[in-house]
Amino acid sequence: MNETDRIDGGNAAEPPEYERVESRALVVGAGAAGARAAIELVDQGIDPADLLVIGKRGHGDAHTTWARGGINGALGTLDPEDDWTIHAADTLNEGHHINDPRKVETVTARMPGLLRQLDDWGMPFSRTENGRIDQRYFGAQSFRRTAFAGDFTGEAMLETLVSQAQNRSIPYRENVFVSRLITDGDRVLGAVGTDLDTGEFVVFDAEIVILAAGGYTGLYRRHSSRDDENTGDGPALAYEAGATLMDMEFVQFHPTGMVGDRYGASWDGRLVTEAVRGEGGRLFNAAGERFMERYSPDQMELDARDVVARAIAREIAEGRGTEHGGVSLDISHRERSFIETRLPRMYERFADLGVDMAAEPVEVAPTAHYGMGGVQVDDDGETAVDGLYAIGETMAGVHGANRLGGNSLAETVAYGQATGEAVAERLHTRADRPDGEALSRRAELHLRDLATLANSDGEHDPEALLEEIRSLLWEQTGILRDEAGLEAGLERLEAIRSRAADLAVGDERSRAYEFALNLGFALSVANAILRSGRERTESRGAHFRTDYPDTDSGWQRNICLGRDSIGSPTLSTETPEAPSEAVQHALDAGYELDYHQLE
Repeated sequence: MNETDRIDGGNAAEPPEYERVESRALVVGAGAAGARAAIELVDQGIDPADLLVIGKRGHGDAHTTWARGGINGALGTLDPEDDWTIHAADTLNEGHHINDPRKVETVTARMPGLLRQLDDWGMPFSRTENGRIDQRYFGAQSFRRTAFAGDFTGEAMLETLVSQAQNRSIPYRENVFVSRLITDGDRVLGAVGTDLDTGEFVVFDAEIVILAAGGYTGLYRRHSSRDDENTGDGPALAYEAGATLMDMEFVQFHPTGMVGDRYGASWDGRLVTEAVRGEGGRLFNAAGERFMERYSPDQMELDARDVVARAIAREIAEGRGTEHGGVSLDISHRERSFIETRLPRMYERFADLGVDMAAEPVEVAPTAHYGMGGVQVDDDGETAVDGLYAIGETMAGVHGANRLGGNSLAETVAYGQATGEAVAERLHTRADRPDGEALSRRAELHLRDLATLANSDGEHDPEALLEEIRSLLWEQTGILRDEAGLEAGLERLEAIRSRAADLAVGDERSRAYEFALNLGFALSVANAILRSGRERTESRGAHFRTDYPDTDSGWQRNICLGRDSIGSPTLSTETPEAPSEAVQHALDAGYELDYHQLE
């Protein structure tokens, strides 16, 4: 339908002018998960005119493009004994068995077919000599199951998906910042956004909203996300609408981020893809020791990301790091032609910075990379709010306490397809148009708030407060945590919250306005990370408590953050289900990566 009407507020007592846009399904987020969901809706018979995909940036310009190393699927190209059940077992082991097994199985069982589909759609996978989709090792995986396009896999995949969406005439809007989902208390009615190009407000009237708006590690001072991406939009929007968050304490710190003191502040934390280690890269401390021999003699540099990140952090903390605060990652023992072919973007990036990866190491240190937590959803991706779905990094459940490298891109396309199927069936079988008058009333309350926020003449700079939250999270909920630090973090957060009530903000097209909206998301998400981290009195996966250094079997539970009847945060726990018999068989078989096959 996609009807557009102009609504005039009339006077100061009325809400500001806004555009009203109607669609049956609204997809918030134009990365891989959102694009794949929209494609599936059309392929399941939904008229493209009944859909709308909106993105915070330009169309095709999503954070997916920074996922470089690969996408997992048990094709068995090089290791024919691999299959989806072993992929699922590796995912559960890496997640320390607090993943949702049914969601894990949804992803791993679908991925071989989805990789072949991407290949059919023209994705430029790297190939073996006999023309099959090539696969490489990634950390903690029993077999070579990470398919790739050089070291620009996410970019290649998103370009493929955007092309497929365009072939299906799926409508989209770009540069729209969604700041609120509108509900009637039980079901979603639509959303409110701001067109960042024009400064105009937009109210989206939709039967279904699919949130594919990314994760939250951009809220850390040192992170691998693009500037002002992954700022918690998805989880915060869902939580404010009445959904439940889960596993928010589990933040993955990728072992190999660039070191700003060596390469410049603008490069600090930028990802050096795991593919460098997957192709044989080795880690050395300042004394020239290959230190992973002490921490993980069997899996070495390809142990789980949390293990390698903590090892690097310890080497640096104990004075064995470089003068710039990192360690060395060296792949110079490989042939130059091999590096140029398998790692072209990394090779070019460092060459531009005056570093020849084929002749010398690069300097790396851990960086906040991925939030395993997010919105609690059912098997179809639906939240506790009727008609509201969450997929991709916005959702929780697949990764548990730590994510396998290569599983993030897999999750986006697998749940994009799965949720697209479920939503299409719902749209085919139910007349589900929400109450348009209720949407207008509730949306206009938020529009008044947005109009008040714009051009407000307060004391505090929203960008500066965001930077304070980034420092707070890095210092109090980083690689190593303890109760005192988490308590201090909550106190610091409340002090920031009080100042956030008095902001200096420009108009609706200004960066300050966008920062102010991001700040609201950050306050909600940071609170969830800190509260959940304080509650989990053990160490498990990416959550390491120095005051509780052991894993406690009694904590094989998920921490859920909801709201009570007056809107205050509440914590509860749930126990994951058991895996299927087939996956349990793979777990019992005890498959494990042998790093020394690479030597």
